[in-house]
Amino acid sequence: MKFRSIILASTALMALPLVAQAAEELHIVNCGSDTEPQAPVQQKHIDEWVAENPDYTVRVEYLPWEQCQAKTLTLAAAGTPPAAAYMGSRVLKQLSASDQIVPIELSEEELASYEPSVISTVQIGGEVWGLPRAFSTKGLFWNKDLFAEAGLDMPEGPQTFEEMLTAAKAISEKTDAAGFGLPAADMDNTFHEFLNFLYSNGGQVVDADGNVVFDSPQNVETLAFYQELAKYSQEGPLAYERGGLEPLFKEGQIAMYTSYAAGRGKAEGVNFGVSLIPAGPQGEHSTLLITDSLVVFKGTGLEEPAQKLIKYLTAPERQAEFDKEGGWTPIRLGTDTDALIAEDPTWKPFIDAIPTGGPEPLMTDFVGMQDIAIENIQGVVLGELAPEEAATRIQEDLSALD
Repeated sequence: MKFRSIILASTALMALPLVAQAAEELHIVNCGSDTEPQAPVQQKHIDEWVAENPDYTVRVEYLPWEQCQAKTLTLAAAGTPPAAAYMGSRVLKQLSASDQIVPIELSEEELASYEPSVISTVQIGGEVWGLPRAFSTKGLFWNKDLFAEAGLDMPEGPQTFEEMLTAAKAISEKTDAAGFGLPAADMDNTFHEFLNFLYSNGGQVVDADGNVVFDSPQNVETLAFYQELAKYSQEGPLAYERGGLEPLFKEGQIAMYTSYAAGRGKAEGVNFGVSLIPAGPQGEHSTLLITDSLVVFKGTGLEEPAQKLIKYLTAPERQAEFDKEGGWTPIRLGTDTDALIAEDPTWKPFIDAIPTGGPEPLMTDFVGMQDIAIENIQGVVLGELAPEEAATRIQEDLSALD
């Protein structure tokens, strides 16, 4: 009886019409929160892509930044990676070196749509390993009233290292405020802050071939500038990360600090200006370019549709909408950025510095790199290390690291 039932059931199944193959799921890990203002825009674009590609569904898993990258790297190392992920571009060299992600194939036209400085944040060995998704630059915020109180005639703010030191010294001596807000805590933004000035003096951490070049004259000179600037900064700089400086600027306790474009909304009530990061003697106005990017993981069997999806999401018109909702510096320059500056001129320094900006240095052990740099920068800020000594130590330690 059981045997006959099985035969009948099998015959019945063969008679049924073929069932359509289920759509394959693309799992995307997104560092951040689905409550962020750009999240609905991204979901709208994903829904549009799925409508055009019905063989696939897309599941976005949002994870807090403090957990996201570690979990994604763990999944990849265990052989169960997501199809794609949105994460800090600083991890790209680690992922590419361990053969966990695939390079992104871009046409000449697609590549040319990015500023070379921006695409450099995701390039290793001549290949593009992620597509920039969120982007930030820095500007120098300065308190116009404190500059006037100190008798400083700098209508556009300090433009050079020398002018910045002059302003910081005068304000420290002639007002109740510190000249500059210097972040030097055990945080990544201590290294980021220094890189703003290093790039503005023509310095590098690694060259185009990946060689460590930290003991250059430009870098030693920038460390010397930093040590001098620390004399006119707030007390106890090692207790401050960048976010802790925002209330000091708003309360008039510091006259200058650097921040992202979003910092403009955190200085309400202050008569402030925003200028380009001052240029050093051997450089020009620059900034650290920080990107978060979309990457495609290897070994899922879904590499091709994942690439198509992230290229769709980052296409110029959709990326511009995403940038605007997120409040970030636009990833691509063009008519949209011109309109943005026309509407709000305070955007200008954040956009003008893009072509000359520099990336987060791409090293396999980016955490180790930051730790080495921060320890020595702190020594310079405290006056415990001479600039030449700090540059030599960083050069030797980073060379051994990578």
